[in-house]
Amino acid sequence: QVQLVESGGGLVQAGGSLRLSCAASGRTVSSYHMGWFRQGPGKEREFVAGIAWSDNNTDYADSVKGRFTISRDNAKSTVYLQMNSLKPEDTAVYYCAAGRTWRSVRGAPNYWGQGIQVTVSS
Repeated sequence: QVQLVESGGGLVQAGGSLRLSCAASGRTVSSYHMGWFRQGPGKEREFVAGIAWSDNNTDYADSVKGRFTISRDNAKSTVYLQMNSLKPEDTAVYYCAAGRTWRSVRGAPNYWGQGIQVTVSS
């Protein structure tokens, strides 16, 4: 079992930055691939970014490439999402996720956090 707790959300103006953190706990959490998803108002949940557990390979949705950066600190069992140049369309509930496989963490993660609100004002 893996528990995920997000922090760092809030309200920011367009063009601003936020850093989300996800503290993970549980067995062998460092061996899980980690990711971030989001669900905007009236939209389906979508993949945002993922990072592999072993080689730190990363993947991003086209909509956030060049603006968002995912990273992890295995010693702290924490994954981060640095969000720069935020846009109103980035407004969503952001979810941390953990997956046993690289494919699962980008599509159907095994574990989810409870979600945290990010609101970008224009």
